[in-house]
Formats: sequence, structure tokens, C-alpha cells
Amino acid sequence: MIPIKPDTAQTLQTLPARAAETYLQPGILNLTALPPLSLYVHFPWCVRKCPYCDFNSHEASGVLPEKEYLDALRADLEQALPLIWGRKIYTIFIGGGTPSLMSAAGLDRLLSDLRTLLPIDGAAEITMEANPGTFEAEKFKSYAASGVNRLSVGIQSFNPRHLQALGRIHDGDEARRAVEIANASFDNFNLDLMYALPQQTMEEARQDIETAISFAPPHLSLYHLTMEPNTVFAKYPPVVPDDDTSASMQDMIAELTGAAGFQHYEVSAFAKPGRQARHNRNYWEFGDYLGIGAGAHSKLSFPHRIVRQARYKQPAAFIQHALAGNAIVEENEIERQELGFEFMLNGLRLTDGFETRLFTERTGLTFSVIEQALNKAETKGLIYRDFKTIRPTELGQRFLNDLQQIFLPD
Repeated sequence: MIPIKPDTAQTLQTLPARAAETYLQPGILNLTALPPLSLYVHFPWCVRKCPYCDFNSHEASGVLPEKEYLDALRADLEQALPLIWGRKIYTIFIGGGTPSLMSAAGLDRLLSDLRTLLPIDGAAEITMEANPGTFEAEKFKSYAASGVNRLSVGIQSFNPRHLQALGRIHDGDEARRAVEIANASFDNFNLDLMYALPQQTMEEARQDIETAISFAPPHLSLYHLTMEPNTVFAKYPPVVPDDDTSASMQDMIAELTGAAGFQHYEVSAFAKPGRQARHNRNYWEFGDYLGIGAGAHSKLSFPHRIVRQARYKQPAAFIQHALAGNAIVEENEIERQELGFEFMLNGLRLTDGFETRLFTERTGLTFSVIEQALNKAETKGLIYRDFKTIRPTELGQRFLNDLQQIFLPD
């Protein structure tokens, strides 16, 4: 935690009367501390766009403009430095797209630029996403040597029929080989899988989870396939398991992962002891993050406001604007009346919930602004709370969307 200095009392003593009045206005936030800060770096290209994907990814055609993009990332970061001056970076996540399309030299240059410009914590978690169709053992050894200490592998399934239905460029054998390479090069890695896939049976889902567990990964991310707007699957929906079968798959996942020693600590996240994803956990606990790269988003706190930013989405437009000195296409302050919902939207994803002090610490608000919603959720049996903790009940976890909507502002 980074204290804000001078503190409120000292500030009020030194402010002119009119400024002090403004400082104490009901609409002005007064954060007593800034949350931990993470860095997200977006690499926007992939080999082929998957029909379920709604991320900012673009099919690579020809030679990637890697040098130009890295130049633009550095320029973007340099322009953002005044907003985070003096704050340490505790986690870094390089996502996409498919960042493993980046050359070993390109990744080394990126991390070198980050170290040059930012105060990075010595124990920082540095994660990179990778897809099995782009795995090369020597390249991944180079990634590790450059400083990546956690790999997130987009397996999705080990079943060739389901991989084909999902539009993945790898097959089951390549998926297994990718996990073996990840295990050999990285002490800490995550496997991404999906369930409730087109025409997937319960037994096929079980085989996927059991195969993943057999590699003894420190972390698993297990996502229910959803039909996101503006995707091919949204336009041409495939036949997927019904709600009852999907619920049974969730129960099966909980049983298998629990028996294997994984803690189910977030809606889709399962970790061995001490291996929770620190970067993602910072999101869920309403921490701060600076996002650089095409389409990247930021959430940054200041003593009296919290802002969100978005970068230009198209890679060419991002490169052009970043090098010209302004990569940001949208910036807005989170409205005070929306902060309670924003916090609860994230915090209620954690199965153990959050400490009550965190709400005031991260929003600058008192519990009175969400007291009515808390009472309603508690009456419905969707949350448990005491003087120290608020967490979703098992019922609340099952009906998380309904629980989150209770906190929507009027």
C-alpha cells in the first residue's frame, strides 16, 4: 500500500478556505491510500481469430510490425508515467491476442524497456499468455531467461473435435506438448480450459479436466463457454449443453479440483496453495492497473478521483497515435454513485469474499452507500457478512449475476 501524503488533516490546514470547502464536498472522494498497481501489456495479433473470442485480437497477415509496435508501447508508457509517478509495479501481465508470436528478442526488449522506465518490485509476478500452436521450447526458455516467471497456456480442450469446433490452431497432441514445455521452463504456470463446449458430453468434460490435473499445474482457469456479442458464435450459435448439464459439469469440476488439492478461490480460478494469480486478484480486489498497447484499459486511483482509460483498438491506429504522443482514445472519471457497484462487481467474484475495510479503502466511500443492497442480498441468502468479511454464500456463487445486480445504482 502506498500512503497518500500529506494526509487529509495536514492538507486542510494548508489549503485556502474555498479549496478546503471543495475538498470536503460530498461528491469528492478522499482515499486514504492508493491500492497496489499492476501493469497490463496488450499484444493484439493472433494466427486466427477464434469464433468465441471477443478480445481485441487481429489475425496476423504477413510480417508483424514488431519493432514499430514495441516503439509505440514504450512511447505509450512514457506518456503515462506522470499518472503513476513514484508508484511501484507489483505484477505484469502480457496478454493478447497471442503474445507468444513475439520473438524472443522482442520480448527481451519489451521487459528491458519496462525495467528502465518503471520501479518494478523485486518479487513481481510477470505473466505471459501463450497458445499451444506457437510453442517452441527454445523460445520459451528465452522468455523465462528474460524475466517471465509465469506462463498462462490457452489449452481450452485436449479433445481434437472440440478444438476444431472452437477454431483453435492446435490439436490435442500439441496441447499436451505445450504443457510439457511450460512445465519444463516455468515453475509457475496456468492452464486455461473451457467447458460446456459445442456438443460436449459430461464424460468428455471430465476427461479434459482429469488430463489437465494430471500435469500438476499450479493454477487452473476453467471457463464456461459463453456467446459473447459481436462474435461468430453469437451470430451462428452452436449446439451446447443445456443448463442442467452445465451445472453438473460445474459440480464435477469442483469435485475433481478439490480432490486434487486446488482451492476454488474465484468464479473460474483454481489454485494450489500459494499459487493464486496475483495479477488477477488485484483486479478482483479493485486494485489499480495501467494498461498499455492496442485497446488496453486502465483503472487508476488518485486521492480524490478514480479514472478509467482506453487506448486505440486497431494496431495501426494505436501505433500512429502512441508515437504522436496520445494513445488514449477515451478517458472518464468513475462516478461516485457507480463506485459501490464497480467494487462489488469484482469483489463478489472471490469465493472467500473480501475484508470489509477494503471497500472504504479502495472506493473512499462508507458502507452506508450500499447498506440497503447488502441487507437485501443477506435477506435472500446470497451473502454472508460479519464485522470483518463479506463473501458470497454457495447460493450467491450459483446466482452471481443476480447478486451483483442488487448493487446496481438506481
